[in-house]
Amino acid sequence: MAWARLPIRSRWPERQAIPGHLIVLILWIAAGASWLWLIAANHVMPGAPGADVTMGLSCAGFLGFWTVMMVAMMFPAAAPMVRTYYAISRRRATAVPGMATALFLLGYLMLWILTGLAAYGVAVVCTTALTHYNLTSSAIGRLGGIIIAAAGLYQLTSIKRFCLSKCASPISFIMTSWRAGTAGALIMGWGHGLYCLGCCWMLFVFLFPLGMMNIASMAAVTVLIFAEKVFSFRHEFSRVAGVMLVAFGVTVIVQPTLLPVAGQMTKPMKAQPMKMSM
Repeated sequence: MAWARLPIRSRWPERQAIPGHLIVLILWIAAGASWLWLIAANHVMPGAPGADVTMGLSCAGFLGFWTVMMVAMMFPAAAPMVRTYYAISRRRATAVPGMATALFLLGYLMLWILTGLAAYGVAVVCTTALTHYNLTSSAIGRLGGIIIAAAGLYQLTSIKRFCLSKCASPISFIMTSWRAGTAGALIMGWGHGLYCLGCCWMLFVFLFPLGMMNIASMAAVTVLIFAEKVFSFRHEFSRVAGVMLVAFGVTVIVQPTLLPVAGQMTKPMKAQPMKMSM
């Protein structure tokens, strides 16, 4: 399509470009606002009601919740990549840095929104299975332990290391994946999101047995993702976290009562839809 090849031309002098640190500040403000919303929502509906892993939400409601959660959890870790993309865009005479960066971020967020559809499908399947088979709290706890241990094992794989190396190296990614034009910015953001997904997807699966509205678990995963992408000892940190998750998962398999959500999910509670007011 012709629009996809259009260059993003600049009418603004270089001195009027947005400072890079302001880009980072905007992302952190968006993440902070999303955390405040999640905390407020947690008071309205803390945790999964009964055996309903979807938290009583429709597909649209779940997708809205998921999008806010992705902004809260992923924007801080993505800030260095977005800032680097913006800095390189400023050096290209035909690019409007702000617009190109917004499109890059949109492509990144689109990828995570799409994963929300997959997450909702998984939640529906889990809810149906839990309701149909009427599993005991011990069985649910052990299944949760298996998922947690699997998330830990994934931290130790070569796929994890490869994706982490790609999404934690802004200059390398941008210089080897550069695409010009409006579609190019979107595609680059999408591509960065794919590497992030390959790096982090099991950490989000790990949230299911702990409860999707478990603020402490979300905060812990956010810190882990941020440390992996920002600090120089990312690979060592990732391996240590993997070993800890495996140990925790095995412990839960042996002692399922250590997973509080297991007991909650066997209680026949009626799901109350959560209002998705923003």
